Amino acid sequence: MEPEPEDTTARAAEPQARRWLTRGVAGVGAASFFSDSGHEMATSLLPTFITVTLRSTAGALGLIEGISDALMGVAKLIGGPVANDQSHRLRMASGGYLVTAAASGAIGLAGAVWQAGVARAAAWVARGVRSPARDAMLASLAPPEAYGRAFGLERAGDNLGAVAGPLLAAGLVAWIGVRHTIYLSAVPGLLAAVAISVAAAEARTRPIEGIRRRARLELKGLREAGLARPLIPIAAFELGNVATTLLILRATTLLHHGGRSATAATSLAVLIYAGHNLFGSGVALGGGHWLDRSGPRVVFASGAALYVAAYALFALPFHGWPLLVLAFLLAGSGIGLAETAESALVARLVPDHLRGSAFGVLGGVQSLGDFASSAAVGLLWTAISPTVGFAYAAGWMVISTLASLALASASAR
Repeated sequence: MEPEPEDTTARAAEPQARRWLTRGVAGVGAASFFSDSGHEMATSLLPTFITVTLRSTAGALGLIEGISDALMGVAKLIGGPVANDQSHRLRMASGGYLVTAAASGAIGLAGAVWQAGVARAAAWVARGVRSPARDAMLASLAPPEAYGRAFGLERAGDNLGAVAGPLLAAGLVAWIGVRHTIYLSAVPGLLAAVAISVAAAEARTRPIEGIRRRARLELKGLREAGLARPLIPIAAFELGNVATTLLILRATTLLHHGGRSATAATSLAVLIYAGHNLFGSGVALGGGHWLDRSGPRVVFASGAALYVAAYALFALPFHGWPLLVLAFLLAGSGIGLAETAESALVARLVPDHLRGSAFGVLGGVQSLGDFASSAAVGLLWTAISPTVGFAYAAGWMVISTLASLALASASAR
């Protein structure tokens, strides 16, 4: 009879050990949902705002998105080491959500392209500052065996917000116009700040590892943790990861055909984009469970391969919406798998006291790659054709897929 108390304790402890969906993890997911709902309202209307309201070009849109992504990458690289300290990461996450909301709404005030670019860049810098802090916080809240599910939930919240945002934009733009809809994009961002405060409150109850840390990038420690090699396929992926505004513009251009007005084409493109994000949300949740069973590398490679197929469709000069729906669903699946795998991989490899730096480096690679991709595709689109631009992006996704599979094979040996 003596072993029974020990067995009962083990059974009682088992559910607690497996519990990963806490109020803090849910708070991070809710913050991603509300924040993306807000800035995706502005994102979905940005192509029309730049090319129609402000009378500019696809090249200008690509440069705005590329520069904003580059600045976001710099902000992640700077903010990441600061987020190594848990007390700093909580404040950075909360403040970043507030500034993103305000700057996204301010895009609607622009009377010239450069003003829209400044507001967009400010919103993306705030996103850059908050992202490593949020991801490091999430890694501290979730158990290691559930990183795939936790980051899958955060990515699902992000993608669901990118469904709600375009749908709100599509409904409001016919009622109050483009500018006023962009103004209202600030409202969901304020709700995101409330949600992240819930996660921060739980994170404060967790013990802080070690003493207050200096803000260092800690490249040597990250290299020793094994982060360098996985960044190779990630960098290739991001060099082909075109800004979604260019995908929306491509859809709008193709749909503006056969008597369909520019307004109707814009609304239809935004609705298809919302479907892309809804599908990506489900894929992120499923991919998180798959990742916890099989590991991040095969999940990531699958995401990159799906993008190859998506860009092949975007490169074609068709005008029917069914193929556009398929292209967006493939892209949504690709991003749902790849981003979940990237975040979970970093959380698995790196100890807590280096996670701010690690997520900062990951964010820097993502944003600087996105800058190069968006700027290059936008310029190739304007100078030659959109087909050439999307073929360029697909080439990088092929390289990413092959590099990821090669590293997975090498690690298995």
